[in-house]
Amino acid sequence: MIEILFVLGLPVAGGLVLAVIGHRDEAPAVNVAVSLLTLIAAAALTVRVIADGPLLVLDKQFFVDPFNVFLVALTAFVGFTTSIFSRPYMRIEHEHGRLTVGRLRLYHSMYQIFNFTMLLALLTNNMGILWVAMEAATLATVLLVSLYRTAASLEAAWKYFILCGVGLAQALFGTILLYFAAERLLGAEGGALLWTELNNVKGSLEPTVLSLAFVFLLVGYGTKVGLVPLHNWLPDAHAEGPTPVSAVLSGLLLNVALYAVVRCKVLVEGSLHTAFAKDLMMGFGLLSVVVAAFLLSRQKDIKRMFAYSSIEHMGIITFAFGMGGPVASFAGLLHMTVHSLTKSAIFFAVGHATQKAGTQMMDNIRGLITLSPMIGWGLMLGTLAILGMPPFGVFTSEFLILTTAMRDQPWATPFLLLALGVAFAAVFSRVQPMVFGETTAKRLPLRPAMAPVFVHLALVLMLGLWIPPFLADWYRQAARLIG
Repeated sequence: MIEILFVLGLPVAGGLVLAVIGHRDEAPAVNVAVSLLTLIAAAALTVRVIADGPLLVLDKQFFVDPFNVFLVALTAFVGFTTSIFSRPYMRIEHEHGRLTVGRLRLYHSMYQIFNFTMLLALLTNNMGILWVAMEAATLATVLLVSLYRTAASLEAAWKYFILCGVGLAQALFGTILLYFAAERLLGAEGGALLWTELNNVKGSLEPTVLSLAFVFLLVGYGTKVGLVPLHNWLPDAHAEGPTPVSAVLSGLLLNVALYAVVRCKVLVEGSLHTAFAKDLMMGFGLLSVVVAAFLLSRQKDIKRMFAYSSIEHMGIITFAFGMGGPVASFAGLLHMTVHSLTKSAIFFAVGHATQKAGTQMMDNIRGLITLSPMIGWGLMLGTLAILGMPPFGVFTSEFLILTTAMRDQPWATPFLLLALGVAFAAVFSRVQPMVFGETTAKRLPLRPAMAPVFVHLALVLMLGLWIPPFLADWYRQAARLIG
């Protein structure tokens, strides 16, 4: 229990402290220190779950099993590396006059509160608290996306708030229906919203009500995942917010929202014993992959392009979880991991590149390999990794998903292959001249802080070549729980 309290308490305490001192010179170091302590607490919780099995604590309000503790560890790790990246990045933004002292304080405090809301959503056993945590994450993100206070950033934040607010209203109605279906069996004392209690009686829940609830829950939380056609907020939020916010949005928040969908899918499948939930997830996932792949080629802003890449990959993961089964669920979990690590690494490299070039327009960024080999190679290797080139881990997970689709859902395989091919051509044709093109600009005098980029890419490369046995067992246990 103490580990859960530390995982949740440290970001809250850090957010309160940084709300006071977030504008001072030591604020970035405090932000990194709090993120590191949260990572240590998450690691301790992970060790506890591996040793003792699932935990149900604090009057059953918090539940940890191999599925969500894996995401807690991933969230804490990417949150820590992003805080390291944001130290020099946000300092330069402040020096360039894009951020005032007050907004710097707002950024540091909201960064920790945003981490807290994601960790709370992952750890809570109460479906109502899960919804509250997702709503709180929306509010924290709105403040982060609008940090620059430009017309474009305010519009992006407003669009994000409206679309995700409407989506979460649908999720709230789905949660109410879930409670309505369970109240007759579990009573009105609060147990009717506890996921573990619902899971125990899922076979006795009213199938018609559960079907309707899942539609609202998938639409609601699917808006946060960025599934097509509910995705319109995502490219704007990525393009207009600070780059560290883009990294945690793409690498973490989308995973947390999809986690909520998968938890609901487990209940619905246990009640209906049909392919209703699977078909819905596969349909939304495949639509997202295909639409995002074709929209990639139309982008001129590099952050918008990689935002559409996130939509594509979340569609792949949703499709994998929709197929279900041990291999597809294993591959979906692996793809969650490698996508989070790779996409956050890409945004780190993109942040340095756009900050040095003074623009996010791809046509105006050339010769990164000449200006700064570290940035150039970081962006190119990250791009190759996210496009599924071997031996990176994205290739491994996509190969497992494709081969499973060939066996179980052969009708979907041509669409997946077409989308992956279009996405590869669109992204690589844009990034290659950015990295290797001709430039007359002078080489950068200082080395950028690229350690988080290459740490992430090294982990993705390792997961493509060799998955440690304890991690493979972890994925298999989680796949059994959700598949």
